[in-house]
Amino acid sequence: MLELMKKPHIEEATFIGPHKALRKLRTYARQLGLKEVEDSVPWREALAESTSPGTILKGARLKEGLTQKELANATGIPQSHISAMENDKMTIGKERAKRLSLALHVDYRIFL
Repeated sequence: MLELMKKPHIEEATFIGPHKALRKLRTYARQLGLKEVEDSVPWREALAESTSPGTILKGARLKEGLTQKELANATGIPQSHISAMENDKMTIGKERAKRLSLALHVDYRIFL
């Protein structure tokens, strides 16, 4: 036989209204012992994709206004390799990072 389980007596409420009224509501809620909870995401989780070496490479290339082919000609790195690096399918490595940094006018360490 199944046993009846107790549920926690917690409810969630969302309010929309004028700023002044919401400020009063928050004050009153604190007086009642309620806590305001904010939905937040750890910054590393939110920026995980934008800090990959490939994303940084693509951003630096676009900042300089270069196509992959133009960057390939400037660095001697094949265009297909630049594409693979931008899509994080190939590591950049220190040697390539130094060549890319000269063409893109950035510090090579941002690619590592």
